[in-house]
Amino acid sequence: MSGADSDPPGPDGPAGDSDPAGPGGPAGDSDPAGPGDAAGDDAEPRRRVVIWRSCLLPASETFVRNHGAALVRWRPTYLGAVRVDSPLALESDTIAFPDTPAGRRGWLGLRLTGRSARLRDLLAGLDPALVHAHFGGDGRLIAASARRLGIPLVITLHGLDVTRQAAAAGPRGLRHRRNLRAAFARASLILAVSGHIRDRAVELGADPAKLRVHHTGVPVPAEPATAAKRWDVAFVGRFVAKKGVDDLVAALRRSTRGPRAVFIGAGPLYALMRDRAARWGLDVTFLGAQPPSVVARHLAEARILVAPSKTADDGDAEGLPTTILEAAALGVPVVSTYHSGIPEAVLDGETGLLCPEADPVALAAAIDRLLADDGLRERLGRQARRRVRERFDIAVQTRRLERLYAATAKIDTTSAK
Repeated sequence: MSGADSDPPGPDGPAGDSDPAGPGGPAGDSDPAGPGDAAGDDAEPRRRVVIWRSCLLPASETFVRNHGAALVRWRPTYLGAVRVDSPLALESDTIAFPDTPAGRRGWLGLRLTGRSARLRDLLAGLDPALVHAHFGGDGRLIAASARRLGIPLVITLHGLDVTRQAAAAGPRGLRHRRNLRAAFARASLILAVSGHIRDRAVELGADPAKLRVHHTGVPVPAEPATAAKRWDVAFVGRFVAKKGVDDLVAALRRSTRGPRAVFIGAGPLYALMRDRAARWGLDVTFLGAQPPSVVARHLAEARILVAPSKTADDGDAEGLPTTILEAAALGVPVVSTYHSGIPEAVLDGETGLLCPEADPVALAAAIDRLLADDGLRERLGRQARRRVRERFDIAVQTRRLERLYAATAKIDTTSAK
């Protein structure tokens, strides 16, 4: 959870937005598991998995740290190309290219060629049984080293990697699609955070036999949020077109309830949205990017989370915003849109309210409906929390992931069962 979405590099180097998380349900995992699965024998040695994120680690990517922290049978080691100055960056991370002239040349070389002797040597020294790369572009950057060392590669696709970047026109788009196909070919397993992202990967050349829909999941607190409600509406996300923050500002102007809102995040549209809200006299507090603990506190203090995601003009789209699941885990109902994988997690009228994309009028009506009806809001929040606990609990999802790891690395786990 964080106040801003991240910018993962694509297979050809450029950066873009990320949005991970994934729902359960009909498009769910093909590797069945349940809360009763064994976590493993305490005496069993924990095999090492290298979690690769080239830019380690943007403040929004708590899902990457949560992924490693939840592992039971596997020991995570974080490897990155460059260090990002954020609260999620740790001194224990292994960084291939320091911020020096030589390091910057090495980082450029990796992005241009997909190869680096230094990265390969670092990976060999870590001696993992598996490499797990987040985002298709990052999969491409580590694929050659993993293949040279004979280490199986798992790639998780989150959204932008198979939407905007892949849809780009001209040589840049062609290069990205070619690099994606190369990463898909070298991967042993490809995980998609929603059925929509899985389908896009197949369209772009991924082998369906290698693909699984796997939902990273979120930590589910033992109890729902009980904090006094300070905000009527919360928005958490990067200020970019696909987040629909412009639609939310317009909806707040149309609302008949005069809602008090908090916006958490940063990005290119931040100043424009802040100025527009001020010009229209809206009661909106802009906090910028915030650490996960602060975001969690403000979510708990909100009556509803609004996530008005949409497909941007350049084709950029979500996988599924993690904050939707995090809010639901706290018992906070969500107003969102029929976009990408969101309907796999938010059931209209059952766990939240869904609107058409890019429709401020419908968004305002949904916001007003929830704010006017305490009983409906409480019921949706309660059912949203139940759905997340049953389908998106990171502990359950991690057990599924560890079985996929074992199968991919061809490890016999029967002795641990």
